[in-house]
Amino acid sequence: MESISIKSWAEDDRPREKLLMKGKQSLSDAELLAIIIGSGTRKKSAVELSKEILREFNNDLGEFSRVDFNELLNFNGIGSAKAINILAALELGRRRKLVEKTTRIKFNSPCITYEFMRQYLGDLDHEKFYVIYCNSQCELIKIEQISSGGFTGTVVDGRLVFRTALLLKATTLILVHNHPSGINEPSDADISLTVKLRDFGNLINISIVDHLIYTDNGYFSFFESGILKG
Repeated sequence: MESISIKSWAEDDRPREKLLMKGKQSLSDAELLAIIIGSGTRKKSAVELSKEILREFNNDLGEFSRVDFNELLNFNGIGSAKAINILAALELGRRRKLVEKTTRIKFNSPCITYEFMRQYLGDLDHEKFYVIYCNSQCELIKIEQISSGGFTGTVVDGRLVFRTALLLKATTLILVHNHPSGINEPSDADISLTVKLRDFGNLINISIVDHLIYTDNGYFSFFESGILKG
């Protein structure tokens, strides 16, 4: 017995039309997947095929999100193109979750900053300088590399630091750079730069709340040292 085609359904029962008429929240998981798949087979509508696929994963989207290309090809009606569409959609969802997780980070201690920056500065053999742009609650807005240099130093343009802060409407900044040498004490140049950026930031109501010197073996915090207090 052949399944009734989605095209013959009442318009407000079709997944695409239902989304437009009632909103994306009104669709079931199977209906959303059916939109991604696009079409079913002669015997199954896209919705029925989607329900079959989701049943194989216990209707658990977390479990389904780990599906691979070959697993999808095992379903009658899923070819390479449809499998790729599904994997692309799942990857977008995964990336969105990563972004949401990142944007919730609150830098309320040097330890949190140090651990966060490990992914950017760990095991480097040259210096890099980053600025973490935050709101008034020290919650992350954006992280940006300002400069990259050699083994013993890198040049930082304060205009770039504050230009981005103004564009992002950031009110608190955390400066971070690494010392590939492993020495986590600030140089005179580090202190001079930090004081200059702090003083200029104060003039435009943007606070430098910390400057962290990163090494693979630990860190130095200008906030903890009291240098930022002047």
